[in-house]
Amino acid sequence: MKKKQVVIVGAGIAGIASSIRLRAQGHNVSVFEANAYPGGKLTAFSENGYRFDMGPSLFTMPQFVEELFKVADKPIEEYFQYIKKSTVCNYFYEDGTTFSASADIDTFAKEASKTFDVEAEDILNYFEDSKRKYDLTASLFLEKSLHKIDTYLSKDTLKAIFNINSLHINSSLNEYNTNTLKDSRLVQFFNRFATYNGSSPYKTPGIMSMIPHLEQHFGTYFPKGGMHSITMSVFQLAKDIGVDFHFNTKVKQILTEGKKATGIKLEDKEVIADIVVSNSDIVPSYRALLPQLKAPEKVLQQPRSSSALIFYWGIRKEFPELDLHNIFFSGDYKNEFDYIFNKKDVCDDPTVYVNITSKDQKSDAPSGSENWFTMINVPSNTGQDWDAIIDKARTNILQKLSRLLNEDISSLIDFESILEPRTIESRTQSYQGALYGASSNNKYAAFLRHPNFKSDIKNLYFCGGSVHPGGGIPLCLLSGKIVAELIEKTN
Repeated sequence: MKKKQVVIVGAGIAGIASSIRLRAQGHNVSVFEANAYPGGKLTAFSENGYRFDMGPSLFTMPQFVEELFKVADKPIEEYFQYIKKSTVCNYFYEDGTTFSASADIDTFAKEASKTFDVEAEDILNYFEDSKRKYDLTASLFLEKSLHKIDTYLSKDTLKAIFNINSLHINSSLNEYNTNTLKDSRLVQFFNRFATYNGSSPYKTPGIMSMIPHLEQHFGTYFPKGGMHSITMSVFQLAKDIGVDFHFNTKVKQILTEGKKATGIKLEDKEVIADIVVSNSDIVPSYRALLPQLKAPEKVLQQPRSSSALIFYWGIRKEFPELDLHNIFFSGDYKNEFDYIFNKKDVCDDPTVYVNITSKDQKSDAPSGSENWFTMINVPSNTGQDWDAIIDKARTNILQKLSRLLNEDISSLIDFESILEPRTIESRTQSYQGALYGASSNNKYAAFLRHPNFKSDIKNLYFCGGSVHPGGGIPLCLLSGKIVAELIEKTN
């Protein structure tokens, strides 16, 4: 293959992943990032003796990170280490129910049968059906471009089409879970997996019941050094194999000539390239970087996924009962999603997610204290009064946590920082602060995402959470892989 000059716009996790793969193919790769740091949402900060992972807080499917070290021919253990968790999450319900979700599927089923109105066999059958849906569709929806004809000329695709009626695409995830599991607490447990792609369980199709398989079968992990170490390890890998990074460097435009991408325009110069990859959100990619091209309005105007309101709290106390990283305090789920996708506000009883890393990493908080990543799902930014929403949400969250933990949490807050849709949008260029690009509330959502290439512009590609196959660390890594494979095939 002839060596190409490649420029990548954005050093998010997908941009870094594509840079590693393209460099491993022998290309000269340069990455241009407006921020002073790599990783996009997958970053961290430290203040007042506390360290916080700012973005994704659950590490799954580590094989996609491992692949980057394999293609680069570097030993992963010299860059990145992680441990598998024996318990995935702890759940607290308003009626006093508590449940620890074991990583072992048989233990999970056994304990669920003791806690909920369900037989262990029903749980095992649910996970088996989740696996079946994943196995039938992963190669089509996750691992290949949905927009190339050869994707559909395979045995895997034909098998998925033959079994389409068993994928529950014509019912919602909530309908599927209600019919399968009955117990409302367990339904809510499995409904929450819709939030893994920023969608509503009352709207997203039942095929999304495959998501629990990703967590239960492949496991959940905690990286040594926190989630931010994922970014820093692959960033260091990219540098070590010769990828060139330019930070504090804003790309003003992606240059095209005729029907071909030719490079990028910076504040003070143009950079000529054979191949351009945009890791920017697809909406600003067109609105800001490609104003000379006709934008695919149907794609860009898809409803956005949910966003997040996160309180980073330094807590002056240790809570032995919260002995795991991931804790869910269940709220009024139906109302939450009505507000998020219809009323554009937050409900009075939200489900609160708390992540604590200081139990594993003593350097993440002062002695006797904990670092709390406290998050609720909120709508994307469409001009709401966020200051009022944040005040309301903070009050409701503190009341909920104080009630369920029998402790005045507000009196224990030693440090506070807030991340919300406006700041997510301004820091990462994610349109409307949506965490996953477009929502997956439409059963055709996968086909409505932007492809990883521009069909009428040669040598222009796209990766990241706003394009195929979607948001979240594993899918962003896969988008980088798809882009690299497309480039390898066409060059």
